[in-house]
Amino acid sequence: MTGIDPGPQPSRADKRWYFGLMAACIVMFVLSWAVIDRYSSLAAIIVAGVAVAIPPFAVIVANVASATDRRRR
Repeated sequence: MTGIDPGPQPSRADKRWYFGLMAACIVMFVLSWAVIDRYSSLAAIIVAGVAVAIPPFAVIVANVASATDRRRR
């Protein structure tokens, strides 16, 4: 072991937000290419583009607790 403190674990609320955002991302991808594409390719591309932007935001939400802890030191 190197003795590096990984920081606090995300809170339960942060985990729920992360799960919810990632679930929304998957649902948006499936809907965009399975349903929306039948009606409008442009709308499907826009929805998929929004879905691509969700995972980085979800990671930021999930790491709020450890980032806050690092700022206190």
